[in-house]
Amino acid sequence: MADKLKIWKLGLKNGGIDFVALVDKPAIQENFLAFAAQKKYHFKATNSEKRIISGPLMISDLLIFRNDPDHGEHYVYFDAETIKDSVLNFFEKGLMSAVNLMHEDNLQPKDIFMFESFIIDSSKGINTPAGFETMPDGSWFGSYKVNNDKVWNDFIKTGEFKGFSIEGFFVYEEPDMSEEEELVLDMAKQLLEIFS
Repeated sequence: MADKLKIWKLGLKNGGIDFVALVDKPAIQENFLAFAAQKKYHFKATNSEKRIISGPLMISDLLIFRNDPDHGEHYVYFDAETIKDSVLNFFEKGLMSAVNLMHEDNLQPKDIFMFESFIIDSSKGINTPAGFETMPDGSWFGSYKVNNDKVWNDFIKTGEFKGFSIEGFFVYEEPDMSEEEELVLDMAKQLLEIFS
């Protein structure tokens, strides 16, 4: 049945990212890392928390299962070019503090902001960070500082929120792929079906 599901490339036209949501089940199936307790050694040892979460925001060519009234059951993916354009658009619009919880418009906490961002590009020496070695080139990685006590204590430290999920407007496009790329996507789709 998996081989009958349509694959759509998501493109950036008159839209793009509006928010980065902190979620319990990220569609990209990668959790962020939460940097918490760390000892500082001054005159006296004290415990502090970095309150930093780091991880992938978009993974290049990752098939993401979707089921909606317009397209039924299908897969979508972002290619490296769309991710790069989305990141440029994100920063051009100054969205480093545009965060919500579980994609809820009325849950936009203050005191959470992106302070680190890069696109994996091994040809430039921008490699995947430790713990995320499977991310392909073209993937977007970022870190957020969480100064909001409630979000940190009730959702991050408890492990309820596990990853990032982008939110915005993207268009469905027919993939323009070589036969080799189609085979790779078909294999990835089959593996997703086997392991889900």
